Amino acid sequence: MAISSSSSSICFNPTRFHTARHISSPSRLFPVTSFSPRSLRFSDRRSLLSSSASRLRLSPLCVRDSRAAAEVTQRSWEDSVLKSETPVLVEFYTSWCGPCRMVHRIIDEIAGDYAGKLNCYLLNADNDLPVAEEYEIKAVPVVLLFKNGEKRESIMGTMPKEFYISAIERVLNS
Repeated sequence: MAISSSSSSICFNPTRFHTARHISSPSRLFPVTSFSPRSLRFSDRRSLLSSSASRLRLSPLCVRDSRAAAEVTQRSWEDSVLKSETPVLVEFYTSWCGPCRMVHRIIDEIAGDYAGKLNCYLLNADNDLPVAEEYEIKAVPVVLLFKNGEKRESIMGTMPKEFYISAIERVLNS
């Protein structure tokens, strides 16, 4: 089940549950423990579901509330990207794209890591089709890196964070 809006996307995985058990350690208490019901024996699953059904809840796997990367639109494209003094990373995404959500998390981390050295933006390819067409975006997610108004690098698809970082470093050092 997925819930989406323009300001947040929440993905739920109904096969993972959290219990209200506490695990104590010398330094702190950890209030929630994750486990998969599939890893339990049938008898354990049955007793767990019958005895603590009121304490089970779905856990959000991806929450898109904090936006380290800002939205850019066709109107703000020239000022934010092409005329920027600092290098720019732009993620082209759509609201219905599952892999884009994975890339969002990586871009948010990168935006925090490279604050001041790199401006990170998101562009909804469905809403701003002329910009996507100008850069020949045929599928999403696509990440483009710009320096001095020129496209320097492009990364198509979902990649590990290290892949994005190496492309960023190449652009910053050029």
